[in-house]
Amino acid sequence: MRHLALLRHAKSSWDDSVKTDFDRPLNAKGRRAAATMGAFMRIHALAYDLVLASPAERVRQTLAGVEDGLGRALAPVFDSRIYMASHTGLAEIVASLPASHARVLLIGHNPGIEELVLWLVPEGQRGAVEEKYPTAALAELDIAVSGWSAIGERSAVLTRFTRPRDLDSALGPDADEA
Repeated sequence: MRHLALLRHAKSSWDDSVKTDFDRPLNAKGRRAAATMGAFMRIHALAYDLVLASPAERVRQTLAGVEDGLGRALAPVFDSRIYMASHTGLAEIVASLPASHARVLLIGHNPGIEELVLWLVPEGQRGAVEEKYPTAALAELDIAVSGWSAIGERSAVLTRFTRPRDLDSALGPDADEA
């Protein structure tokens, strides 16, 4: 059995004058959401053998917030292939993981993260993921395979999908996001 957790980066700021999308930071709401998700992970004793993350600034800041809420460091491995990867690119990354890692957290971007969940989980079992995969949301999947190379379309079970607004209604969509 493999466990794959997919975390979308927290809400980023469009107000800062950064030169590239890669360098966009989180906004205040995103920082709060990241810490809230970290606290959720602590309360539920979520632990991972490997944490893979996009090196984009908003992912790095999401990780910092998650670690603050979690109360410990996650020691991520930054992989530039995750930045803006499609679901097929993300699936290839996951399929190449060593079997020694049974519990993996992957932190990245939409639409790749959402599309990966929709590819891995059969229709009728996707729940709220089909509606929207908001920033800082965490999907947890169980995959009944002996090694990551055996993952495939419709091979996973969505065990939990947690959005920041599920934990704190103030982290729900703004009026202009609804």
